[in-house]
Amino acid sequence: MKYYLIAGEASGDLHASRLMRAIKEKDPLAVFRFFGGDLMADVGGARVKHYKELAYMGFIPVLLHLKTIFRNMALCKRDIVEFDPDVLILIDYPGFNLSIAKYIHAKTSIPVYYYISPKIWAWKEYRIKNIRRDVDEMFSILPFEVDFYERKHNYPIHYVGNPTADEVAEFKEEYKEPFADFAIRNELDGNKPVIALLAGSRKQEIKDNLPYMIRAAKRVAGDIYQIVIAGAPSISPEYYDTFTKGDDSVKIVFGQTYQLLSHSRVAAVTSGTATLETALFDVPQVVCYKTPIPKVIAFLKKHLLKVKYISLVNLIANEPVVKELVADSFSEENIASELQQLIADGEPRQAMLKGYAGIRESLGEKKAAENAANIIWDLGMRD
Repeated sequence: MKYYLIAGEASGDLHASRLMRAIKEKDPLAVFRFFGGDLMADVGGARVKHYKELAYMGFIPVLLHLKTIFRNMALCKRDIVEFDPDVLILIDYPGFNLSIAKYIHAKTSIPVYYYISPKIWAWKEYRIKNIRRDVDEMFSILPFEVDFYERKHNYPIHYVGNPTADEVAEFKEEYKEPFADFAIRNELDGNKPVIALLAGSRKQEIKDNLPYMIRAAKRVAGDIYQIVIAGAPSISPEYYDTFTKGDDSVKIVFGQTYQLLSHSRVAAVTSGTATLETALFDVPQVVCYKTPIPKVIAFLKKHLLKVKYISLVNLIANEPVVKELVADSFSEENIASELQQLIADGEPRQAMLKGYAGIRESLGEKKAAENAANIIWDLGMRD
């Protein structure tokens, strides 16, 4: 079969590449064409555009690059029609992908599948109308989405398992490096437990959150613990230097987030997939996310956001397993206070670890990419 895939950011590139590998297991003669990244290119096929040429985040960058965005969208639509795949597979990235789905559904008979559902349960719920009209099959990686789509909107979907859970489980099975060796390799202190700081993957997130995280962690660390930042691979060491200011007590490791979490006592984490990854490594965490005009954001969160929580951990558990310090609750003092409670072997730490066990149970043991590939193949054979 011929497959056309669209991934618009780094996480989409990762998940799409794993799906492509799984598809090749079912369909060794698979032909891939895609908008995506280096990981997808490693699997094989023809890349039309790199996702870095698509990804503009925030109102102003999008506004400044509207011509480029529309040009890429027009190219993508033409290219799909000319390639005439057996299936179009969209990976997250709803602003771009839902527009593509609308066009392909209206102009062709190509089946449109969506792997990793847009998070319309949090905001822009009205998009369900477009999804119901334009998407033939939806593949979800979050168990609570089944209830949202099927019960609330009467739109059947496939829950295929969670790829992050798969990735963490595979890593834990293979990674056996002792902490002493990890510390030597990264010039850390092998005798001090680690407070990990995961401040996001974008410069603005890091700028907003990391200074507070560092100051809060220092309040807790004393002479007993060491502070280690998980450096985002797309961010230069020089950028982090502006926040550490040559402070030798704050270390940084790049491209080793899973290794770091394997050896961490507690963590401060910005909202996102990192909160789930941290939970799957059984590292107690505080979720913190600084916002502009915090009181206004707090009001909007309370009255406009469709969900009670912002972290994947709490959304999956449907209860406050981890503390979320967002908007008006975000502060250096609150971050430090939460880290202090979790670092000791007390009830707060044990309660969080118990909540993590429930999350693993909710996610199940399905292999997301393999399960999705099987369904895609079976649907293709049926057609």
